Amino acid sequence: MNEGDTAPDFELAASDGSQVKLGSFRGKKSVVLCFYPKNHLFACPSKRVFQMAQATIAAYPQIKEQNAELFAISIDTVPDQKKFVEEYGVPYLHLSDVTKATCKVYAGLNIAGLAKRSTFIIDKNGKVSKIFRETSPEKHGQEIILALQNLK
Repeated sequence: MNEGDTAPDFELAASDGSQVKLGSFRGKKSVVLCFYPKNHLFACPSKRVFQMAQATIAAYPQIKEQNAELFAISIDTVPDQKKFVEEYGVPYLHLSDVTKATCKVYAGLNIAGLAKRSTFIIDKNGKVSKIFRETSPEKHGQEIILALQNLK
């Protein structure tokens, strides 16, 4: 997938038990999709995942001000996503892609079959406007805000 492509639609279960369909935002809001491997890995436990997400969590109010929704996506189950979001007070929904279909189409999978860490900014017309394949955990929230501001 490349910048300028139409974002493939998907529907995934969210950490709050709802279903999120990407296409439901078309014509209404921009969408930020943050893919990551898993909430708990041997080398990257949940606390580390949370620490890496801190800049994005801190930027979330400004992301919302840009008329955008943000979702984090991994192959974790809905109960695992719910536990992670509740334990760390994450303000946005985490989506569960246990089939790996959405992760494969967007982020691609690493050798272990987990989503590669990446972020996709999708404009309200459903086009991929920015892809971050290499991210700086400390600066990523501000990178997202800048990319959303550049949509206007």
